Amino acid sequence: MELIEEIKRRKTFGIISHPDAGKTTLTEKLLLFGGAIQVAGAVKSNKINRPATSDFMEIERQRGISVATSVMAFEYQGLKINILDTPGHQDFSEDTYRTLTAVDSVIVVIDVAKGVEPQTEKLVSVCRMRNTPVIVFINKLDREGKDAFDLLDEVEQKLGLRVRPLSWPIGMGQRFRGVYNLYEHKLVLFNPHGKQEEENVIEIKDLKDPQLEKQVGRMAAEELQSDVTTVEGVYPTFTREAYLSGHIAPVFFGSAVNNFGVKEMLDCFVEIAPIPLPRHTEERDVHPEEPQFTGFVFKIHANMDPKHRDRIAFVRICSGRFERNTNYLHVRQNRKLKFSNPTSFMAEKKTVIDEAFPGDVVGLYDSGNFKIGDTLTEGEVLHFKGIPSFSPELFRYVNNADPLKTKQLNKGLEELMDEGVAQLFTRDVDGRKIIGTVGALQFDVIQYRLQNEYGASCTYEPVNLHKACWVSSADPKALKEFLDRRKRDIAKDKDGQLVFLAESAWTLKLAQENHPPGAVPLYE
Repeated sequence: MELIEEIKRRKTFGIISHPDAGKTTLTEKLLLFGGAIQVAGAVKSNKINRPATSDFMEIERQRGISVATSVMAFEYQGLKINILDTPGHQDFSEDTYRTLTAVDSVIVVIDVAKGVEPQTEKLVSVCRMRNTPVIVFINKLDREGKDAFDLLDEVEQKLGLRVRPLSWPIGMGQRFRGVYNLYEHKLVLFNPHGKQEEENVIEIKDLKDPQLEKQVGRMAAEELQSDVTTVEGVYPTFTREAYLSGHIAPVFFGSAVNNFGVKEMLDCFVEIAPIPLPRHTEERDVHPEEPQFTGFVFKIHANMDPKHRDRIAFVRICSGRFERNTNYLHVRQNRKLKFSNPTSFMAEKKTVIDEAFPGDVVGLYDSGNFKIGDTLTEGEVLHFKGIPSFSPELFRYVNNADPLKTKQLNKGLEELMDEGVAQLFTRDVDGRKIIGTVGALQFDVIQYRLQNEYGASCTYEPVNLHKACWVSSADPKALKEFLDRRKRDIAKDKDGQLVFLAESAWTLKLAQENHPPGAVPLYE
């Protein structure tokens, strides 16, 4: 019975957006309302010295962007809320896509001035494929932006979401007076200093109530009345069932940096958002209420605390109860492991825990046993589905800039590659190392982290490559022929697997024609 109660208490969600839409700022305000922090930090600010809680890496603080997913948990209204704040920049989208496998719902943040941007489209398309429930938060209402109805049309057309506003803005920019909460029938007045006090919330069940005009003025009151009439007539009635099935996305308006409109969304979220959902494996569906523990690794992070050189595997609990100092089966390695210091997170701050339940994300100290996608169980062999892997699209030679630090460089490359955001290839013909990534900024992050976390210096050199394809064959003769003919294009990844590095699309096509898939399959 305790397991069921703990499951019902949990809400695990991700926050996604295009860069600079205000995603990390929104996360800070949610933490503030949940009492997890006392002062909200800033991603970019000349006035606030405290950095955002979720941007815990030094390079994030310097550049003002998130480059890795942060996990944060707090209690709110008797519930345990798990937030996963994801990178917005497309160069770090691998981390975001994997994180989406570990959440039960998402909040999409949209800049009122910029509207729907390309990275938002890509991320929401993944959510729609999985029928993940989506809440939309339209941010920065204290600035001039697009008309609210035009924005909703854009969300529907570009994101393929059927929307239903649950709050509505009164003005915008200099004219912004607040929002009317359609879900709770309350008027929330805007205070530009970010101190949203209780007395700023006024209950107005009927928009013809004279109190409305008294608070916002006649013109603003008439405009709100007209807009709400249109909303009620045009958009579908909100039901929790439609939201949970991914058929309707509730929309809220606010200004995260001013702490405004966030509480309305959070209060609605805790009421309607799903509790931990079943997860699919190759063998069967796993349900949270099952007594046997299961979980999967969706992220690995090296040096969360550079002073201690700790490597943490992030595990999403899918069913049962996870307990400290208990033996669990590492399915891929087929051996039992015991964890004496499992942790919960507040970004880089970790707290040792004795137990965790479905929906929770647990950090396990790892000495190199885990890879992304690995499964832990109480004995059953399961393989969770849907955890993506990506073939690199950009490649560079990596050169050691300080021969005295060769050992540190090799260790740093090995550990950073385990995080799954880049791949390391070593050419057979000359032993040169090549890093492959999906985004160009990853090269800067790797270079920076090698220097600051491992004391190793590296430089990059361009290499003209189109695609990396892994090679396998059940026919030893065909495989040997392929390797002999393509010797200069063959490399090994960090696990020793054979990889064909194609210089161009034409080279790849030629190799596939000369060596049919039945003999030597090439897969990305």
